[in-house]
Amino acid sequence: MRRRDFIKVVGSVVAWPLVAQAQQSATPLIGFLSSRSPDESKFVLAAFRKGLSEAGFTEGTNVTVEYR
Repeated sequence: MRRRDFIKVVGSVVAWPLVAQAQQSATPLIGFLSSRSPDESKFVLAAFRKGLSEAGFTEGTNVTVEYR
């Protein structure tokens, strides 16, 4: 029984850095897809950014938006 306990302890010590590294939060990434030209979607983008700010997100600070 002692050998099994020792193996459990060693296994958890080895796995701990991997678990801690996996829990680091990344900045959320939002993809904005549109078939319109940037000039045509000005109003849609303005409303999208307003909705983000009302939800507490600031583009470039705590959220990343990729436009396509």
